[in-house]
Amino acid sequence: MKKTLSALLLACLLGVLAPAAAATPGEVAVGQTLRDARLQGLTGPDRKLSDFRGRPLLINVWASWCGPCRAEMGSLDRLARRYGSQFAVIGISTDDYTARATAFLKTANTAFPHFIDNRLELENMLGADRIPLTLLVDAQGRVLAKFYGAKEWDSREAIEVIGKAFGLRP
Repeated sequence: MKKTLSALLLACLLGVLAPAAAATPGEVAVGQTLRDARLQGLTGPDRKLSDFRGRPLLINVWASWCGPCRAEMGSLDRLARRYGSQFAVIGISTDDYTARATAFLKTANTAFPHFIDNRLELENMLGADRIPLTLLVDAQGRVLAKFYGAKEWDSREAIEVIGKAFGLRP
């Protein structure tokens, strides 16, 4: 009983049990596989979403004007630097202006690749009707979980949730 209560509390804290919101147009729900999409590079070359298949993927959707997005970026960077060999981490900006996203990334100095979605294609597919949004995606491209709101992604609790979702050894 105590273990179940602890798991439920952890899920609530991490936002797993957040109230359901109306889906964005074309949103891929938890349990479904992401469609392929072109990713316009901010910190490197353009890629396709399918380029990341074959290993687990953490996708963070953010914007330069979003305070909570900016606040969690450091913990995402520490997570990527520590666990980047076990799973990929990418960021997707929803900024309308590439220059603003790029300016923020210069100050954030993150080690993981970032892309921009100023056509709303990824924003809608991922369900980013509010940000920050972080998705855990398995090696086959299936969405395992969606987390809305800022988190400390390198905290013990978050790493435990990510490890369980991706089936990683501690």
